[in-house]
Amino acid sequence: CWAGNSMATKAQIRAEAARIFAAFRQAGADTVEADILQPAETLLDLYGEDIRARAFVTTDPLRGEMMLRPDFTVPIVQMHMRGSGAMARYAYMGEVFRKQEHEVGRPAEYFQAGYELFDAPDAANADAEVFALFAGILAPSGLKAVTGDIGILLAAVEGLATTERRKRALARHIWRPRRFRTLLDRFSGRTPAPPHRKALRDAAAAKGVQVMLDQAGPEIGRRSREEVADRVQVVCDDLAAQPVSQAEAEVLDHILDVRETCTNALAQLRDVAVDLPALGPAIERMARRLEALAAKGVDVDALDFEVSYGRTTMEYYDGFVFGFYPADRPDLPAIAMGGRYDALTRVLGQGTECPAVGGVVRPALLLGLAEGSQ
Repeated sequence: CWAGNSMATKAQIRAEAARIFAAFRQAGADTVEADILQPAETLLDLYGEDIRARAFVTTDPLRGEMMLRPDFTVPIVQMHMRGSGAMARYAYMGEVFRKQEHEVGRPAEYFQAGYELFDAPDAANADAEVFALFAGILAPSGLKAVTGDIGILLAAVEGLATTERRKRALARHIWRPRRFRTLLDRFSGRTPAPPHRKALRDAAAAKGVQVMLDQAGPEIGRRSREEVADRVQVVCDDLAAQPVSQAEAEVLDHILDVRETCTNALAQLRDVAVDLPALGPAIERMARRLEALAAKGVDVDALDFEVSYGRTTMEYYDGFVFGFYPADRPDLPAIAMGGRYDALTRVLGQGTECPAVGGVVRPALLLGLAEGSQ
């Protein structure tokens, strides 16, 4: 039975959330709230149309398309970026709403309690502060922690000797592992380009892009003829680009497979950086974070680290990530999860940005674990 199917009442779940929330407040966080109805436009701009498959959408006659709150982080980032921008800690709790079309038994409405830290001057210490806070709150439950670092993957992609367009495509799909693998295999020549792309290139080369489009007939759909011409040129340029070298592709493969304790992973990544020097700054950030975690009493020699951790569940995180799971049930959802999301503040900050890190706990899952142990 999935731990989310707890027999706890809503009152018990709220009481557990309040206990966690009180611990966040004791750590110096100010209380914040977020409207349950959120403007759909912001979330669609962030995630594209994919968010519709996961969010409950409605229409307000005055405010337009709205969504039931799928998480707290986005509205809290917006609130902070509209304010003074000074260092701040926030705590919150409440319901979030997500469709569960393919996972039987997972609730569509559940409670979260969260903690966010903005604009701390030292990113390594801020990461360590948030992780240690969650580890302390969850320690009585005997959970297993897993950490990762999306920033290492982003640095590896940026360091590839290929076109900027290809690097942007790979970076955009880091959170979609299957699509990322398809692109990497194609860009490195492991798999051929799709036949329709080659046919399009050959037609454009034989006739010229403009002549080919003029002979294609009337415009259909929303794209203008000029937009289609630009896209055809992108396809042609991509097929003409030199492939990512096999050596670099193999380095990236190795990075994706790193799954070790933190200290051993750091040693492996430093070895890899010899062949991909662009990794250097991200690896040193990881080293400073491990020092900060150790200073807060975290046993980094035993703490798990996976470079690929968080790639399917943490779409806006771009640095350190973490999760806490039942030690004997790795198949269950995370009881708590979080990480660094500096890039999100840049997207929502209207020209400004600041470092930010935080996480959430799902109290119903904690209660479900307690029931299962009885």
